[in-house]
Amino acid sequence: MTGTANIFNFTSGTVLIIGYGNPGRIDDGLGPALAARLDACAIKGVSVETDYQLVVEHAHEIAQHDYVIFADAAMTGTAPFSFNEIPIFVNQPKFHSHSLSPEAAMFIARTMFGAKTKGYLLGIRGYDYDGFGEGISERAKENLEAATRFIMGLLGQGSPPSG
Repeated sequence: MTGTANIFNFTSGTVLIIGYGNPGRIDDGLGPALAARLDACAIKGVSVETDYQLVVEHAHEIAQHDYVIFADAAMTGTAPFSFNEIPIFVNQPKFHSHSLSPEAAMFIARTMFGAKTKGYLLGIRGYDYDGFGEGISERAKENLEAATRFIMGLLGQGSPPSG
């Protein structure tokens, strides 16, 4: 994690959380699982979206908020999670035909809709991506718990409901 909860202040402004990934691919569902937990909390000023992947249409929603947190599963990297600010791109990042990176979604929000939104990427470390089936692996559940507590703290909330 590059930063601590003290550095970020998401309590003044609107926040969009986009949890994305495929819940049918075990730990690839970590982003949507985090989104479901936060959505259940119904936090004022926080909008929550869930999708299989980021698409161009997300740019409009991003532009309507002060902050956006992209929550996704991370196949490698730091456990329990990483949290990094998304840099502002002056030049267009690479686009793919059917899905976008968080950087590309932010670029479109800025260039098409004049967004001033600050973006962050939450990568929740997962371990099991080889099979099919819903549910998060036991090791990844611990990382999901830690990531949920971290985001709740950024949002000025106490502990989330268990689930």
